[in-house]
Amino acid sequence: MKNDDNHISSYSSLTVVLVILLFLTTISVLVTGFHLGALTVAVALLIACVKVFIVLTQFMHLRFENRFLRLAVAGVFVLFALVTIITFIDYFFR
Repeated sequence: MKNDDNHISSYSSLTVVLVILLFLTTISVLVTGFHLGALTVAVALLIACVKVFIVLTQFMHLRFENRFLRLAVAGVFVLFALVTIITFIDYFFR
C-alpha cells in the first residue's frame, strides 16, 4: 500500500459488496440452468471475472495501490481473456 496507510472499509460498503457478490453468484447459478451451449461457460467465466474484480478492488484494496501494480493485475486479466478466447475459438472450429 502507499506509505503503509491503513484503509478501513465501512460496514455499509462491505454490506453492499456482499449483496453484489451474492447477486452475481445467484445469476451464475441460474445461468447454468439454461441450455446456451458453450456460451454457458463463457457467461459463467464473465460473471466470475466481475466477482474477482470486485474482490480485488474492495477486499484486497487494489484501488489504493500504485499504478504499476494495477496495470500488472490488468495485464493478468487481459492474458486470461486472450487464453479463454483462443480456447473457445479452438472449441468452435473443431
